[in-house]
Amino acid sequence: MPKSTKKKKDKAADFSKAKLKLGKGKQAPTNAIDTSFKARSIALPTQSIAVDKDTDAPSTKRKLTFEALIAHTKHYNANTRKDAILGLRELLEGHPGLITVHLTQVVNSCVRLIGDEDGSVRKGLLSFFTWLFRQVPPDNLIPHSPVLLLFTTSAQTHIFPEIRIDAVRFLDIYLEYIPDIVTEGWMYPGGGAHGRRVLEGYLGILNAGTTFGEGGDTGPVQATSTASVVLSPASKLVVLRSLASFLSHAIKSAWHDRESAEASSSTVTTPTWYLSSSFASSNAFDAFDALLRPIISTQGSREPIRTWRDEVSPEEDGFVGPFPLACGISSAAWTIGDLNDVDAAISTLKGDGTGEGTSADVSCAVQLARTVHSTLVSTFLDCAPTVFSPSSSPPETELQMILVVCRICRSLYGRILQDSAEAGTSHESAEADLQNILSYLSPYFPFTITGPSTMRRDMKTEQAFQDLNLIFCELSSFLLLASQRHPSHKPTAQSKTLQSGKSKRAGVTAASMSAVQTRQIERVSAYIAQLLQGQPSAGVQSSLLRQVTPQAYSAVLPTIWCLLNGQTPDLAGSSELLFAVVLEHATRASSASVLKRLTVDFIGRLVLLDGEAEYIGTFRPGTNEEQAAKLQEWVLQLPKTLWELGGSHLTTTETIIRLLLRLCHRRSRLLQPATITALRSRLVPYFCITHPARGRIPGPYAKLPLNSSLRHLVLDLVAMISRTGPLTSVDDELGASVTEAVGQTAEAAYWYTLSTRP
Repeated sequence: MPKSTKKKKDKAADFSKAKLKLGKGKQAPTNAIDTSFKARSIALPTQSIAVDKDTDAPSTKRKLTFEALIAHTKHYNANTRKDAILGLRELLEGHPGLITVHLTQVVNSCVRLIGDEDGSVRKGLLSFFTWLFRQVPPDNLIPHSPVLLLFTTSAQTHIFPEIRIDAVRFLDIYLEYIPDIVTEGWMYPGGGAHGRRVLEGYLGILNAGTTFGEGGDTGPVQATSTASVVLSPASKLVVLRSLASFLSHAIKSAWHDRESAEASSSTVTTPTWYLSSSFASSNAFDAFDALLRPIISTQGSREPIRTWRDEVSPEEDGFVGPFPLACGISSAAWTIGDLNDVDAAISTLKGDGTGEGTSADVSCAVQLARTVHSTLVSTFLDCAPTVFSPSSSPPETELQMILVVCRICRSLYGRILQDSAEAGTSHESAEADLQNILSYLSPYFPFTITGPSTMRRDMKTEQAFQDLNLIFCELSSFLLLASQRHPSHKPTAQSKTLQSGKSKRAGVTAASMSAVQTRQIERVSAYIAQLLQGQPSAGVQSSLLRQVTPQAYSAVLPTIWCLLNGQTPDLAGSSELLFAVVLEHATRASSASVLKRLTVDFIGRLVLLDGEAEYIGTFRPGTNEEQAAKLQEWVLQLPKTLWELGGSHLTTTETIIRLLLRLCHRRSRLLQPATITALRSRLVPYFCITHPARGRIPGPYAKLPLNSSLRHLVLDLVAMISRTGPLTSVDDELGASVTEAVGQTAEAAYWYTLSTRP
């Protein structure tokens, strides 16, 4: 019987030889033993086996020291990085002294987490930075600003939209504490400044990137943004709100800089920049603006009193004042070239600056306004139907988005149209764009809550609508100021072409635009009158009178001036009614309120315009008998205000005294003999009064700070008003009251000098 096939194969396998293949190495024998091995190192940087722990070092509840927390910020696990940030705050809160010592290490370790891909880590870092920046003085944060802005601007261009939005939230923190560093160099393209990179990051997120500096002001707008993600309403609100904050710090005019500096001295200031265009030169406006500016009360009650001397040293600042035109005239002779350029020289001496063109920030503001114009318009058109719907309450996100859009318009177009010395093509384009935006806002003005009557009132929503109304009034005043500044401007051929193209696109004629503007101005005037009278707007069912706030009053002052100084005959009647309302509101304002100072400052400047030689505006106070009578009534209530103020609100007291002094110096036509006599009699109780039970007691003059120049200023007013107009029996009573008030004080000698002077 033959053998099986399986047995034959098994027998052959024992003696078979493996065939070698080309390219294959020699195979290991089947009985070979593998002797290879692998080794890994174990890091023990903080273990007691390697180093000794410092038990006295500050640590968290989890026994983590500062060095351990810094190391954990670089951990690969997101939860560990988040816990490290929480631990840093816990450690620094318990040991505040470590903040100053380790601030550099903290910043350098945390900035790398600004672009972290984990949302909880970024959220924790936002909370930590918000707390940390409150503990550190801004001067100590400035040295770390380059690295902070480097990582933040890098996160603005991150591939993930969530990181870009959180980068904007980090910028909000920087703008709160170091705004000047964040906005530095924003108007210089290609310079690599922080502000420019931040601005380009905003535009990139909003899909509004633009190449600046190419093609001039009239060149085409080139979109360079590569972002393709559509932002949600909440995310878009974050970006627009941050952009509005950035522009409010970046775009500054000369008048706003000065008013901000005055406001920083804890005093209430009245905006006056809108009056500058009604003067022949900037120097004339500066001199007029200083007439009622408080000096004594803002410097303290211990200001040294200076006496007159025949000669004074030039080093004594603020006593004589600079006279640049008086230097070098006698030694330097006029040349033929100087005489040929006499027009330019006169323009330079007047301070107009028309030969230098617009400044860099104005030029950049013009281009930026043209860049974001379509974005702002589209955002408003998307949100307006839901916000102003009569059937439902306005959504919070969309309402705030419209408010932020209006604030951006106020910053941009306010800078462009406020200080422009010469109208040009760029400013004409800005005026057209602003008018276009106002045409979309106008149908909803005045902005009111139009929901059902059963809807619950929300004070935050009502405040937002009032802010919208105030901003609309400010934007309207910018257009009016621009038209009043250059009434005879003749457009060039290029501007005519641009305007004709815009008119064709808009589909309206010049006549219809003028009619629309007239109706718009009338509605603005009616709203301001209702605001000052405390009446609710149309559509608001309320029987309570609302008092206007100082912020709202300051915001409508430019608009009030534009309406009063308007050159349109159709608006003459409404201007007189508005001025009557302004006077009534100023008389009704409480003496102890902050609003009283603003009303005195504003109306006082309007009254003083009548005696200004270089005033070129059209408004003239007291042109008719009714208006003059109301102004005299307002002047006669000022002594009552001084009495009620007493020793408080010294800034308001000084403003009133300076106003009355200026009126007496200029022999104002408001100070008729009867008015002067009434002022003298009403100033008597300010020094001494007769009480039925207590007899003669000192008046509010005794409450003024001792040895202060403010007391001398009051005595100057009494001496000046006694020499103005005919003498009556009231003069003796006023003089006796002042003599009794000064008594044996340090002002007795000064009053004796004033009263005996012929």
